[in-house]
Amino acid sequence: MQTVVCLRKKEGGSGDIMRVIVHDMPREQWEKLDLDIREDDIVVWDDGSIHPCTGCFGCWFKTPGRCIVPDRYQKMGESIAKATDWILITKNTFGGFSSFTKNVMDRSISYVSPFFTVRDGEMHHALRYDRMVGFSAIFYGEDMTQAEKDTAYKLVYANARNLNGDVKSVKFVSKPEEVTL
Repeated sequence: MQTVVCLRKKEGGSGDIMRVIVHDMPREQWEKLDLDIREDDIVVWDDGSIHPCTGCFGCWFKTPGRCIVPDRYQKMGESIAKATDWILITKNTFGGFSSFTKNVMDRSISYVSPFFTVRDGEMHHALRYDRMVGFSAIFYGEDMTQAEKDTAYKLVYANARNLNGDVKSVKFVSKPEEVTL
């Protein structure tokens, strides 16, 4: 299995991005997993170079759909716009995403527009792209409480709603090596 670093696709793909897979595992641990990584998948992992979202609104007004912070994660909004599925594999952190996964989520805000609309009686960002992306999350961690699982489940659904995503699955495993796609 070849692991793709940051936003690089596997060589030989058709050019159509099928899935964006975000994970927070160390590279060595990730490479031990026997996962079905497809040619057109984009695998996003922490190479230590991600900068935090600065809240500057540049991705909404200066370069719509693309973060202005110059690092390998600035095209997250564009990547999600081309994907059929967005899969998050994250350590459970008190019922939420790990800090890296949360940072990637923040840097992906350019996927939606800065304006607001009411959908299903709730205020959400207006859509930049007229499409729906599949949204899945796999949380790993030993001794997850039911309260943490409930919180994580609600968090995934809330993020999917705001990003016009369709939740396909929310899974919980004790150890990273139990992760399957």
